[in-house]
Amino acid sequence: YSGTYATPFVGIGVFLNNIIKLLFVLGGLIMFFNLVMAGFQFLNAGGDPKAIEQAWNKIWQSLVGLLIMVVAFGIAGIFGLIFFGDPLFILKPQIEGPL
Repeated sequence: YSGTYATPFVGIGVFLNNIIKLLFVLGGLIMFFNLVMAGFQFLNAGGDPKAIEQAWNKIWQSLVGLLIMVVAFGIAGIFGLIFFGDPLFILKPQIEGPL
């Protein structure tokens, strides 16, 4: 798309939107992979307390990472509300057509 935007900051919103979506997808995939690997580690621990503790630590770290992603989503919504008047602007901006 080679048109111009109606306001100068719409392009920044679109860019931030794409970056945030990419980070959420990557974070979700990494969290899912870590959770599955921790589950396998837990199942293959064979009663070894140290291996079970490592598996639980990995599970907790994955869940804390998920919580951080959810909080970041909320903060992005708050910034969108404060700076753009719409809580979903950064997360889902509307692209303006050429004038």
